[in-house]
Amino acid sequence: MAAGIYLHIPFCKSRCSYCDFATDVYRDSGAVERYVDALCKEITEFSPQMSADDADRVIHSDPHHLRSSAALSSFSPDTVYFGGGTPSLLSPGQIERILKVVHDKFVVIADVEITMEMNPATVTPETLQSYRLLGVNRASFGVQTFDDRALKLLARGHDANDARTTFALLRAAGFDNVSFDLIAGLPGQTLSDWEKNLDEAVALSPEHLSLYLLEIHSGTPLAEQLRSKRQPTPDPELAAEMYEMMLDRLAAAGYDQYEISNFSRRGFESRHNSKYWKLDPVFAFGVSAHSFDGRQRYANERDTAKYVDLIESADSAEVMREDIDIASEFVFLGLRLEKGVDLGEYARRFGIDLMKKYEAELSEMRNGGLVETVCGHLRLTRKGKLFSNEVFAIFV
Repeated sequence: MAAGIYLHIPFCKSRCSYCDFATDVYRDSGAVERYVDALCKEITEFSPQMSADDADRVIHSDPHHLRSSAALSSFSPDTVYFGGGTPSLLSPGQIERILKVVHDKFVVIADVEITMEMNPATVTPETLQSYRLLGVNRASFGVQTFDDRALKLLARGHDANDARTTFALLRAAGFDNVSFDLIAGLPGQTLSDWEKNLDEAVALSPEHLSLYLLEIHSGTPLAEQLRSKRQPTPDPELAAEMYEMMLDRLAAAGYDQYEISNFSRRGFESRHNSKYWKLDPVFAFGVSAHSFDGRQRYANERDTAKYVDLIESADSAEVMREDIDIASEFVFLGLRLEKGVDLGEYARRFGIDLMKKYEAELSEMRNGGLVETVCGHLRLTRKGKLFSNEVFAIFV
C-alpha cells in the first residue's frame, strides 16, 4: 500500500512578507544541525498507536487506516517531499542523513518521487549534482514572480535573474521534472504584468506549474502593509481575470489543469500533492508537520525550538489530533481535481447517494453554472473554479 512522507525544513534566508508558514531565518548552523538531529530522531522513533490485532482487522475493513506496526509494514512510500521553508539551504550531507533514516524506517519503492522545494540563489551546481545523486528527482522552485518590483514587495531575497539562473542550473544538473510557483493578484500587479509572468514561465517550459491567487494572512507584514494603505489592496475582479487568462494561456501551451491551482505536462502531475486531494495517507515529520492516517489528522508543535526540545525529551512533538469527516472531505477535496468526485466511489465508500443528499444545494449550484456531472463525476465548471469556496462550503 502506497503512502507519502513529508519532511518539513523550516529555515529560510529571510521571511517573505506574505508567509504564514512555520519558518525560521537561517542564522546558526549549529541550530540547523540540532534540528536535523531531532527530525531524524522523530522518524526513527515513529510508531503507530494501535495493536497489531486491531491493525490487521482495520486494514482489511478499511485499507486507508494505517496506525499500527502491522500497518506500518504493510505499505511502501512512493513519494518523499522536502517542504519548508527552504530545504535547499540544507547541505547534501544533511539531506543524505534524513533520507537514510527514511529508508531505514520504511520500505521505499524503487521509483519513488523525491521532491525538494528550492528557492532561487540557494543552490550551486555542486549541491544540485549532490541532491540528484542522493535520489532527489523533482524540484519545486519558488519563483513567485519574474517582476523585480514585486519580488521586493514580497521580500523574496532574490531577483528575476536569480530565478532564471537557478532554473538553468537545475537543467544542467539533470533535473527533468521541475515545478514553478507563481502568484497572481499581487498589490499593484496589472493584467499585463501577469501575462508577462505567464509568457516567461511558458517559455522556460517547466514540467509543472503551481499558480496561486494571493492570500492575505493576518499577522504577516503584507497584511499590515495593506491595512495601513502602504500597498494597494488587490482587486478580486482583476484576480479573476488573471485566473481566466492563466487557464487559456496554459492550455494553449500544452499544460493540463489537473487541480484548481496546478498544471502539468502529461505524466508530470505531482504524485505527492495528489495524495492530499485524494485522501491518501501521508506521514509528516518536523516542526508544524501535519499527518493524515486515513481517519485522523495530527500535527506537531509549530515553534521550532519547542519542537526540538519535545523530540529530545519526549520523542514526540504532537500537539493536535482530530477525527475528520471523511465523507465531507472526500467531496470538497475531490472537487479541487479537474475530473471531480467519482459519484460511484462515494456511494461505495459511504453508502450514500451524494446527488440525493445534497439535491437542493447542488441544483442551485448547477443552475448557477458552478457544477456539472460528467461521466459519473461531479465537478466544478470553469466558472465554478472561480467560486470554489462557495461550492466547498456546502460540504463543510
